[in-house]
Amino acid sequence: MKLPRITLVSLLTDSVALKHLRVAGFRHAVAATEYAYDMARERDICPDLATKAALLHDIGHTSWEKQGEWDFESYDYFDIHPIKGSERAHELLILKGEDLGKAREIALAILFHSGSSPINKNLKPTPFQKLIMEADDVDEKVDGEHHNVEIPLTAALKRLELLDEKIARFIDDCNEDCQDCPKI
Repeated sequence: MKLPRITLVSLLTDSVALKHLRVAGFRHAVAATEYAYDMARERDICPDLATKAALLHDIGHTSWEKQGEWDFESYDYFDIHPIKGSERAHELLILKGEDLGKAREIALAILFHSGSSPINKNLKPTPFQKLIMEADDVDEKVDGEHHNVEIPLTAALKRLELLDEKIARFIDDCNEDCQDCPKI
């Protein structure tokens, strides 16, 4: 029995994702997701997994404010959002019914997505993990300002709906068995 695909819209509208991705910024999450889709198609990597990892890559963020202002210096030094985000994303994906192996690969890509993270020392990322790093970096702005540019949730959902349609068509046309897909 084939389970229904977990969509980007269903992930973003989950209460956990809404709470934490709002802090990181919906615009950045969606922009990274759009970049990941294009990169995945160019590199023959599964766009379903790439877009899920990109959408959730900053789900580990918490507010880094000092007296109501963004505190980039503290964020840059003390942040462990890839660690927290990897766990949150993995749990969310499993609860939504994602394949266990795919949830693991997505969580690992989130864990390793930030070049400033101390866990990335001596890491040789897989092509899938490298794609998530790059999709995040394409949208990066000085001092983390890419997290402070906002779009309404409704606009984010419309953009994700378009990606969900593209991914559904890709999966329909794909000759691989999603359970054992080599495009990770």
